[in-house]
Amino acid sequence: MKRVISGLIHESQSAFVQGVATASEISMHFYSAVNVKLGMAEAKPALRKPVFTKVEQLRPCLSGLTLTVKVVDSKLIAPRGRSDGPQGRQSRMAECLVGDETGMIVFTARDAQVNVMTAGTTVTLRNAKIDMFKGSMRLAVDRWGRIEVAEPAEFTVKEDNNLSLIEYELINVVEG
Repeated sequence: MKRVISGLIHESQSAFVQGVATASEISMHFYSAVNVKLGMAEAKPALRKPVFTKVEQLRPCLSGLTLTVKVVDSKLIAPRGRSDGPQGRQSRMAECLVGDETGMIVFTARDAQVNVMTAGTTVTLRNAKIDMFKGSMRLAVDRWGRIEVAEPAEFTVKEDNNLSLIEYELINVVEG
C-alpha cells in the first residue's frame, strides 16, 4: 500500500521519499538515520586502553582507577548484616593491605572479593575508587569494577609509604 507523505520527513531526507513511499521504507530509512546520528552505528566503538596508576598518585575522592598491586596482608572483619533478616544474608568484609613499588594502601574487600584477596596474590583493580573512612583513604572496587588475578609481580612493595596512615580533614572555606 502506497501513501503520500508530506511534512513528516526532514528536508535532507526528501530526496529519498520523492513524494510517495511505503510506510516500511520510510521507517527503515528513518531509524537507520537516527541510529547513525545518535552514534548507534553497527560498528562498536574502539575500547580505550587503561591508564595504570601507581599507589603514590592516589588522592582522596578519585575514581575510575586501574592499578596492579600485590596483596601484603588480609584480615577478615566481623560479618555485618542480619542473618534473621528478610534475605538472611550476611556480607563478608576484609581489610587488605595492598601496594606496589611506590607505596601501600588499605583495600576494602566485600563478599566474593574476599576470596581473591589473599596474601601474596598480585591483582589488577579496574574501575577502583578512593573512599574516605574516618579521615583516611581506603581503596575499594564496587559492583561496576573488577578484580582480576594477574601474573606474579616483579616488584617488591614499598612498606614505608602507607597512604592510609595519612589523616585528611575537610575544611570549609567561607568567603566574605
